[in-house]
Amino acid sequence: MENSHSPIEQLRSTVKQLWDELSPAERAVCQFLVSAPPEQILFSSAQELGTASGTSNATVIRTMQRLGFGGLPGLKRALAGEFTSAVAPDVRMRQRISHVGHDLSAIWDRVFDEARERLDHGRRLYDAEAFQRAIEVMAHASSVLVYGAGASEPSARYFALKLGRHGHRARAVSATGFALADDLLSLQHGEAVVIFQPGRKLRELTVLIDRAHAVGAGVILVSDELGGTFSDRVDAVLAAPHTPTGISAEPLTGIIVADALLLALDSLDESRSVEHSHQLTALREQLLGPRIR
Repeated sequence: MENSHSPIEQLRSTVKQLWDELSPAERAVCQFLVSAPPEQILFSSAQELGTASGTSNATVIRTMQRLGFGGLPGLKRALAGEFTSAVAPDVRMRQRISHVGHDLSAIWDRVFDEARERLDHGRRLYDAEAFQRAIEVMAHASSVLVYGAGASEPSARYFALKLGRHGHRARAVSATGFALADDLLSLQHGEAVVIFQPGRKLRELTVLIDRAHAVGAGVILVSDELGGTFSDRVDAVLAAPHTPTGISAEPLTGIIVADALLLALDSLDESRSVEHSHQLTALREQLLGPRIR
């Protein structure tokens, strides 16, 4: 018997409360969602759910917004916690592969579908004030420490690399446990800390934020689920929806957020970005020889 507080029961309760306000097409989507197994919803695209409910992918997305999930990734995130805690990783992988099947074209489409859903969801979660605060913190920082552990490490290393290429002092840090202490020791007043962490509340995050406060460094959090947890302790929270299915890369949306931050910083100091791009090209030519134009 299902727990009365389970995500699927909460979904059913929300649908019941809003039923009279929903259109016939939205009701069709809801009827399918409350009767489908959670794993089917997790591994389905908006297009697949639209077909299964006799509607369309646009109707599915609109229904998710009406129900308060922001989009399909929001519903998947709500369902994922209980599903992943109850189902072993190898079983989840088997279900994921089984759902996608062996059609190579379908596999290609499925990965791109989920990536697009996550990016569209991230666009809808845009917070203009938070983005402005993040840019202000970084623009005035003497240097940037970018933190990302585990699957978030690629986002951190990418952002630090690109910051350096655009003329900003930056370093990527991915250590956990006591090894992180050395990196925290070097954090100084006037620096900025950018943290990439989708959902797991690591102890390292609390210690890192505490250290930033102690020395007077600004903090920006790029996350999916931790915004509410740390919103009153950081300067800005930027949304980067993660994947509850593992079909598309976890760092995907974090890297896109990093690109947005980079372009905004470039717009504030175009001459510095252009000059460093010129220097980078010159150094590459010294190392590899001039390009054939």
